[in-house]
Amino acid sequence: MDFELKSLSPTQAAQLTTDALLVLVPDAKAGKAASGALHELVTSATEHGDLEPGVAKQLACYRPAGFKAARVLLVRVGDGSAVSVRKAVTAGLGALKQPGVKKLGLVLSLFDAGNDAVRAAVQACADATYAYTTTKPSAKARALQQVVVGVAQVAAVRAGFDTGRALVTGVEFAKEWANRPANHATPTMLAEAARKLGRKPGIKTDVLGPRQVEALGMGSFMAVAKGSVEPLRFIVMHYNGGAKGSAPVVLVGKGITFDTGGISIKPAPEMDEMKFDMGGAASVLGTFAALAELQPAINVVGLIPSCENMPDGQAVKPGDVVTSMSGQTIEILNTDAEGRLILCDALTYAARFKPHSVVDIATLTGACVIALGGVRSGLFSTRDDLAQALHKAGETAQDPCWRMPLDDEYAEGLKSNFADMGNVAGRAGGAITAAKFLQKFAAELPWAHLDIAGTAWKSGAAKGSTGRPVPLLLQYLIDQAAAMAAAGQAKPGSKARKTAKA
Repeated sequence: MDFELKSLSPTQAAQLTTDALLVLVPDAKAGKAASGALHELVTSATEHGDLEPGVAKQLACYRPAGFKAARVLLVRVGDGSAVSVRKAVTAGLGALKQPGVKKLGLVLSLFDAGNDAVRAAVQACADATYAYTTTKPSAKARALQQVVVGVAQVAAVRAGFDTGRALVTGVEFAKEWANRPANHATPTMLAEAARKLGRKPGIKTDVLGPRQVEALGMGSFMAVAKGSVEPLRFIVMHYNGGAKGSAPVVLVGKGITFDTGGISIKPAPEMDEMKFDMGGAASVLGTFAALAELQPAINVVGLIPSCENMPDGQAVKPGDVVTSMSGQTIEILNTDAEGRLILCDALTYAARFKPHSVVDIATLTGACVIALGGVRSGLFSTRDDLAQALHKAGETAQDPCWRMPLDDEYAEGLKSNFADMGNVAGRAGGAITAAKFLQKFAAELPWAHLDIAGTAWKSGAAKGSTGRPVPLLLQYLIDQAAAMAAAGQAKPGSKARKTAKA
């Protein structure tokens, strides 16, 4: 989908040549009298009660006088906040899904739309029209191809627009790979996708295979991969946008491309959704796709341990003890708690980069779904400043998370008679005990863990990847780039100034 940002007065908007015009109308009346076809239409509709106040209330018009677009849809945007804009655009596009609407004019010039509002509008356009077609030839591809975003002043919202476009690229990349069936998204295929991203400006990709992973001593990661004929892959990505030698942010994504549970096999209902168990990996890939578009002044490393968790004759068994890269031994009490087993070795590997911060992202526990549902991702961190930065980024990006506790007492259940630790504790506080397990490998790193089991995908009729938490991650990186620029650490010639306020 192609987006164009354009200065459009309400009068100019009416003369825009598009298949449809989606006009966001604030509840508050305009501060001064105005003329033109658009103002007359809004005023008349309001006075006659045809356009009620309230976010997403709408009025559809066909070939109204004074407009070049055949279809004009007025949609209330309430106070014009980013949240309201997203709701309004989503509702509006739901009413404009005709195949004939290939070019859309999206008018945000009737209210004071800031960076956040413009970004939300761009994201909503993409989310509302996304269609997965890779393995479904009968599916109808997205009809909408071009969106002209009309605002009062382009310069004032350019940063938000650029961020929105980058997010569309990143989120849709994450959705694509998470939505693919496991036989179309093996660890090898995931690695090839990462390699293709490595051809983009500023990005470099290395892929390690079984022999290299064994040489690193990643016994925990290798144990999970033993039961599958698909070879594991350890993907290492670098985005070099910051000053040389500047400490990178390290993103670690869980890449279980299918999770049967292993010997501790899962029940059959909804097991197909375990193709989404690489949602963390997809979010890291999506974030790198967005970085390539936006080019912020920051260094980022992406680590993706990827394999399948299968139950064949060579699969790891409950009670087996393995040695992690850190040297700590683990009694695998439940083979379905495999995500933490691949992440722990990746966290140990992350230390070599002397990172600014480390954030792991994983569809880790059903317990987090019970705790937070599908609204907020679970956030765990040993650092208050890092937790606050991630929480703030999530609120700004409308991709929220919620901080959970990491009290030492929660680790009691991980004690083992036969290894340094077990990989599971009891059912109580399962999301927390999983985070406590990972904490043992984060050591002194400035570390945070995002449990996205409830937010990475939807079930039921709307089954599919959400692309989360790409918006949160990208916003966090933008914020850190801005902080580094303010501290004089930005790379000369970078886009830090352009992205800092997005």
